[in-house]
Amino acid sequence: MPFSRTQSAPPLNLEDPASCKASQSQGSARGSSLTCDDPEALTPLEEDPWAMPQLQQTGPSWGELDCAGKLLRVFMGILKGVLLVGCLYFFICSLDVLSSAFQLVGGKVAGDIFSDNAVLSNPMAGLVIGVLLTILVQSSSTSSSIVVSMVSSGLLTVSASIPIVMGVNVGTSVTSTLVSLAHSGDRNEFRRAFGGSAVHGLFNWLTIIVVLPIELISGYLLHLTNAIISSFHIQSGKDAPDILKVLTEPLTLLIIQLDKSVISGIATGDPESKNKSLILNWCKVQETVVLKNVSVTNLTECESHLCFTTENQTLVLKNVSEKINLQLCDHVFVNTSLSDIAVGFILLFGSLLVLCTCLVLIVKLLNSVLQGQIAQVIKKVLNSDLPYPFGWVNGYLAILVGAVMTFIVQSSSVFTSAITPLIGMGVISLERAYPLCLGSNVGTTTTAVLAALASPAESLGSALQVALIHLFFNLTGILLWYVVPVLRLPIPIAKVFGDITAKYRWFAGLYVLLSFILLPLSVFGLSLAGWPVLLGVGGPILLLIVFSIVVTFCQRRCPQCLPPILRTWNFLPSWAHSLEPWDRLLSSCCGFCCRCRCCRQGQPSAMDTGAKELQVYDNPTVLHSLEL
Repeated sequence: MPFSRTQSAPPLNLEDPASCKASQSQGSARGSSLTCDDPEALTPLEEDPWAMPQLQQTGPSWGELDCAGKLLRVFMGILKGVLLVGCLYFFICSLDVLSSAFQLVGGKVAGDIFSDNAVLSNPMAGLVIGVLLTILVQSSSTSSSIVVSMVSSGLLTVSASIPIVMGVNVGTSVTSTLVSLAHSGDRNEFRRAFGGSAVHGLFNWLTIIVVLPIELISGYLLHLTNAIISSFHIQSGKDAPDILKVLTEPLTLLIIQLDKSVISGIATGDPESKNKSLILNWCKVQETVVLKNVSVTNLTECESHLCFTTENQTLVLKNVSEKINLQLCDHVFVNTSLSDIAVGFILLFGSLLVLCTCLVLIVKLLNSVLQGQIAQVIKKVLNSDLPYPFGWVNGYLAILVGAVMTFIVQSSSVFTSAITPLIGMGVISLERAYPLCLGSNVGTTTTAVLAALASPAESLGSALQVALIHLFFNLTGILLWYVVPVLRLPIPIAKVFGDITAKYRWFAGLYVLLSFILLPLSVFGLSLAGWPVLLGVGGPILLLIVFSIVVTFCQRRCPQCLPPILRTWNFLPSWAHSLEPWDRLLSSCCGFCCRCRCCRQGQPSAMDTGAKELQVYDNPTVLHSLEL
């Protein structure tokens, strides 16, 4: 039987005595003393905006359909399922191409940043670099591989890599936040989708705020992983499984192929890598060793080799490895005359276009497919709880499911981006999405552990230690913010963010701008100036934020504990404690732009039309209703 989601119950007919009596009986059951004669009784009760949407019948049931109707419904169901799988496939492929585009645009810059060891020695700078790098290349696996290659080559110590790994964990949560913006057309869906994406980033930031100082003081992650590697005789294994790319590479390899060793080469200080292009032109090469005359730069080499001198230089006969190009790649940009940045921007625009189109289609198809008994089954399976006394197991099963699914698709960004539309439509509750995101964090680290096991024997220990640090960092976060139910702070904070975003939709862009761009760049710039400047500027700001949080908490819980002036924030200007003035400012700017555009087209704007209508009526009630 087909159903559709509704957020609120149908409005009561307040003039109908029977309806009023029914609402009065429901109110008395809830402890309300209002009567039908009381005007307040006519005010409908507000529902929880975070409640799961209810299902309402919108069409005939299966038994009411004739043979042709049943065939049509089956055909449409199959067609929608095929289109959904196809859109999801192109969505994942566009994420892969988007990652390649970001690497082409900023990959060499990222390599140059990593090559500056003086900057990386500052833990705050390392943390911010991890965040910005992962946002830049849109791949935590690429960021982790660069860190591993630098540690294994001796350019970066394991202790200095820990803040970078923590930053990598934060940067990977920006993708699901961007995906949630597709639900901005509906306030309730936007509230749930943005809250579901923000809970992932909030968990990562809160974990860093607690774990990073503890690690700098005690070094427990470094000592724990070092003890594990020293206790076990670990041997190099095979390559990590790449299940998802088996399906996506037939398409993505026809678009672009990159030589990712160039970024690692720049980071490790290879001078030849700076002049190489990231675009891979030769897919099949062969290395051979030949005897070749090589120019001598250091005359001490002539003590061990036979040198001979010509008119211009001194040469020595050496075995030199050369690469013989055998087969060209068959992607679109092979042997292109365009620069890496130009190709990157072309792929960036195309992949974003495909990504947004597929995302809108996925949301529309899910709204159409997830109806009736299908939606009931999915919601029951995902949000059901085990019977008492095993109810506490549900969240840990969700963590396990998130870890397994992320291990299968080999991308936490893909998994969290895929469940964000389901959260927005109310199929998955925020309380259930939270452990799924935690499991996704664990799943992406297990992939890194398997990838580290494929490292050469000489760099296996350091590579595996970096991967284990990433794993135990996320496990520590789960112990802090999930095991004790009272400490699951990311959920209520995400709900607050979701409520603010539903009321002020521009807050979503402000959150992305502050959390992933402005704040990391500010901390990075201050850290370059040294610890005194960082503490002198960031310390008072941090203390002010902590003071505001504590006072706000006391205002809601125990206002009598505060001085009279601090029981409300009304003593501050309205712009300092409310978003309403900022919303009016942005609305007026948008209204001014719309008015200017309409004037250029010779048409009256909507605001001018409303002003003319307001001058017609003198009834204050009508004026108030039009204003609303």
